[in-house]
Amino acid sequence: MPVLGQNQYGKAEVRVVRVVREGAVHHLKDLNVSIALSGDMADVHHFGANTHVLPTDTAKNTVYAFAKEHGIESAEQFGIRLARHFVNSQPPIHRARIRIEEFGWERIGASDIGDDATGGHSFVRRGCETRVCQITYDGERWQVISGLQDLTVMNSTDSEFWGYAKDEYTTLQEAYDRMLATEVSARWRHSWESDEQPVPSWDDSYQQVKRSILRAFCTTYSYSLQQTLYAMGASVIEESPGIEEIRFSLPNKHHFLVDLEPFGLSNDHEVYFAADRPYGLIEATVLRNGAVAAIPVDLPAG
Repeated sequence: MPVLGQNQYGKAEVRVVRVVREGAVHHLKDLNVSIALSGDMADVHHFGANTHVLPTDTAKNTVYAFAKEHGIESAEQFGIRLARHFVNSQPPIHRARIRIEEFGWERIGASDIGDDATGGHSFVRRGCETRVCQITYDGERWQVISGLQDLTVMNSTDSEFWGYAKDEYTTLQEAYDRMLATEVSARWRHSWESDEQPVPSWDDSYQQVKRSILRAFCTTYSYSLQQTLYAMGASVIEESPGIEEIRFSLPNKHHFLVDLEPFGLSNDHEVYFAADRPYGLIEATVLRNGAVAAIPVDLPAG
């Protein structure tokens, strides 16, 4: 006899932009919010009875109303507010999962356009990373996972790759001075789980994790991308006591030296071909000693 398994429903990718006007200076928050709700939903699946179903359109409207009524302090805090509302206001809903992407904007300044007559209301999307988070709430316990993606970094030296396993299909030449570039995607889990604990400063925590990642990338003399990944994760764990684990997905954005000898030119690590694909993909989790990995398998780092 068939049995209903795990199920959820909600509204995906609700785009909301909140503008805070402080006189002539404006502040932007640009989010993409996805809501998934689960609980006592057997009757709607078995019989089409909608009594326990809060419409997904209502979930969408809640995002907009909360953006107005409560503002958006941070992606994490906004997601916590939404999750608490859905679970606490609807008895059939036992669990809410909120996933958020935050897109960064910077004010256009005089250095951008060569003009002192710039205002506080013009913005440009920079080539920065996308901030992400996932908040899960079951009425008692929280799980907050923050992260970033599309953070592209490069070291033009201080990287080698040699001494690797070889077989009859190996053609890659050993490298003792190579370009190392990757596009960092990471997810990290906070130790905060209860309203009885002090709530972290989500923005400060995010900036600290990003600093740790970038510092480790800059200062690690790399013999493999795996080594660099672990150095970045270890730096986060050591410098952020409120982080229990961090998962990385690092594509190796290969840069190959161009053979210029046919043109009578030397190439002393000066001219490279940036390969688009295929690419090596390095993934791993770094945990605090004694912690148990708990980032959901359906939430990949990349």
